[in-house]
Amino acid sequence: MKDKTIDYVLRATWQAVSRMYNEEATKYGATMATGFVLLSIDKDKGTPSTTLGPKMGMEATSLTRTLKSMEEKGLIIRKKNPFDGRGVLIYLTDLGKEKRDLSKTTVLKFNETVKQHVSDEKLLHFMEVADTINELIQDKNIFNQTDTINDETNH
Repeated sequence: MKDKTIDYVLRATWQAVSRMYNEEATKYGATMATGFVLLSIDKDKGTPSTTLGPKMGMEATSLTRTLKSMEEKGLIIRKKNPFDGRGVLIYLTDLGKEKRDLSKTTVLKFNETVKQHVSDEKLLHFMEVADTINELIQDKNIFNQTDTINDETNH
């Protein structure tokens, strides 16, 4: 444990999870990104394209590429937002809804399997630690302006 940094464990674990999801998604001609987009779109009301990127933590260029591919595969359709003429709403097609259900089943299977091997208490602690890390990053409490200034004056 003392040799592994927190960021190493996070990165290695996420890469393993990502690889696992991509391997599973490949069986259905999809990717993990496609699955996450499917799960992020409101299946009844559609979702503004501008909210998908931030919701998923995806860069605009990656999201655009993923949406284009999903549209070509018939998983989604884009329609003008009736409340904002400049915006676009993304809707799931029937095929998209079917693949969304498959993605949901896959994510739930992962969660159930982990829960069978990790106690509720440990999972709660894991979630608390993850929330704390996210808050520290969001509040810019890890690398802030005064650290940079102090580093420059100490050299």
